[in-house]
Amino acid sequence: MEDLSDYRQSYEKSELIESGLTFEPMELFKQWFHEADASDFVAEANAMTVSTIGLDGFPKSRVVLLKQYTYEGFVFYTNYESEKGKAIAVNPNVCLSFFWPGLERQVIVKGTAEKVAANISDGYFESRPEGSKLGAVVSNQSEVIPSRAFLEKKLKALETECAGKEITRPEYWGGYLVRPVEMEFWQGRPNRLHDRIRYHLNGNLSWQRDRISP
Repeated sequence: MEDLSDYRQSYEKSELIESGLTFEPMELFKQWFHEADASDFVAEANAMTVSTIGLDGFPKSRVVLLKQYTYEGFVFYTNYESEKGKAIAVNPNVCLSFFWPGLERQVIVKGTAEKVAANISDGYFESRPEGSKLGAVVSNQSEVIPSRAFLEKKLKALETECAGKEITRPEYWGGYLVRPVEMEFWQGRPNRLHDRIRYHLNGNLSWQRDRISP
């Protein structure tokens, strides 16, 4: 067994105090995202963890890329027939997590996922590089395959078939909008007394803001 008990780091880069907070959590997210995106210490500001409850009853998390955010919520794209797609079809309650260690910050989002309109998925698919389009078509995401060579053979065959043709979005691939019902902003602080600010959506669609103990 490897003992990691001495792995420690003091968080001292920033603070999260009430005088600098917004009434709407998406406004604060926008501010934090722009700071992460501009930072030399963050490689992919739009990388986020999506957690779902699988058909086997177990939670599962994986990293995907955020492609859009608005006051409605957060948009990402995937195969609707993938493991995450099947999980969302049964239980649309999901959790998103952004971790920007270079800024000592996290954002944790609880929300419900729904498919975006087909024309929105079409528009994003058309903007993708050709290789990414082919990859979305050729991959039966989350399905067992015999080998890497099998996948590459399928890709070569599809490249030949689609040469000089427009590659259209398959119906099983598209976007999800996650509408937040709770957003927590976490700022690392010294002595593990981290700042945690939680926004919770009330029944009247207003946001309640609370500081919670670290």
